[in-house]
Amino acid sequence: MSRHIGTVFLIICTLITGGARSAVADHGGRDRAGAREALIVYASAYVHSATHLTPTYARQTGLACSACHTHFPELTPTGRAFKLNGYVFRRSESLEGKNPEGQQSLLLNLVAPVSLMFQTSYTSTKKALPGTQNGTVLFPDQLSVFTGGEITPHVGGFLQVTFDPQSGQIGVDNADFRFATHGSVLSKRATFGLSVNNNPTVQDVWNSTPAWGFPYGSSAVAPAPGAATLIDGTLGQQVAGLTAYTMWNDRVYGEFGAYRSAPLGIQRPLDSTATGVISGAAPYWRVAFPNVWGQNYLSVGTYGIAASVYPAGVAGPTNRFTDVAVDLAYMHSFGSNSFTLDGTWIHEKQTWTAGGAANPTNTLRTFRMDAMYHIGTRYAFTLAPFVTTGTSDTLLYAPAPVVGSRTGSPKNDGLIAEVDVMPWQNLRLQFQYVAYDQFNGSSSNYDGFGRRASDNNTLYILTWLLY
Repeated sequence: MSRHIGTVFLIICTLITGGARSAVADHGGRDRAGAREALIVYASAYVHSATHLTPTYARQTGLACSACHTHFPELTPTGRAFKLNGYVFRRSESLEGKNPEGQQSLLLNLVAPVSLMFQTSYTSTKKALPGTQNGTVLFPDQLSVFTGGEITPHVGGFLQVTFDPQSGQIGVDNADFRFATHGSVLSKRATFGLSVNNNPTVQDVWNSTPAWGFPYGSSAVAPAPGAATLIDGTLGQQVAGLTAYTMWNDRVYGEFGAYRSAPLGIQRPLDSTATGVISGAAPYWRVAFPNVWGQNYLSVGTYGIAASVYPAGVAGPTNRFTDVAVDLAYMHSFGSNSFTLDGTWIHEKQTWTAGGAANPTNTLRTFRMDAMYHIGTRYAFTLAPFVTTGTSDTLLYAPAPVVGSRTGSPKNDGLIAEVDVMPWQNLRLQFQYVAYDQFNGSSSNYDGFGRRASDNNTLYILTWLLY
């Protein structure tokens, strides 16, 4: 539902309003002090020169929005530290309770941590879809309410509830609740944590993985390529997962866990009417190696998931999907300006034991990269190429108007160009153009009904308000 919506921005820049004062109050003990120390170290290294630019300085943790974001929801190292440490910074106006031994047993904000996101948009494709009116206005494009922040000195998170104008329904969107603590391994500082979430990679602290990857806003009504790997959004809001993670010496990150099917809006317990149910649990892994030198930040890593899926019901043969990916996240600071580069390559092996495909095995590969230049906190310019290739399969990718493939190929490639104007930290005007060279397998007559790939070129204008 989210289509890469900036939940992390809302949590950092709105839900922790007044966190500067809580950084002074020592209610959280050693672990809060460790989290605060990590945030201060990152902030002093990356954003000191930019803090004077922000009109919402008083609503932050004592830092500008640019401390945690280059371009929401894109995180800086400071923002990564905040998320990694469990969202534990809070308002100082809180209700505190203690047990008879004098130990803290309750800590509640006096002001409810609730935020609102509103989007409205205009979408126009180069050629209208058959039988439709071109130039679609969505008002709203998306409407979300968020709650989250610190729950206890060790536990925090967020929950997003979204209204979808396409279906007219309200539902749970992205969610991430985590426990974080600190220790020492080989005489080096380490962060340890657990995350309970509903979308693989939504808990990740880099913008090079699918849940928070570019584009951060995209059209819900324009034609989209038909092929996508399992980890690339397919399981979003359809699973529940528990992962354990650690960051050692700010140089090595590891995370391992598992996901189990937990779809919304269908009968429970899952039975013969369910589709796409994971057999047992699907293991998930993530390893990354961040490094900092001068004004540069670089992380390279790998992540993936392996799942056996029932095509229908909860018994019988399954189809196997194994996704292995590599990713890169880079940032260079030019004072108040910055350049970021994020990219990922995902390889998926598919074994169709339960049927549903013409071939017994297939592969699917996706590559995306976005290069973004930020002028202060007001402007951002992005170029983002994308390519998907894989095994041709006439059953998986069959001919159909607009959404089908005449050749049976999943190949797509093109370029996204975007200009963003942010007159305020919580208001964005986004101008995006998506150009396709190939769509669902070819450039001309790709669907078998005469439509060209370039007919799906899309102009998307988005107004994005966070409050």
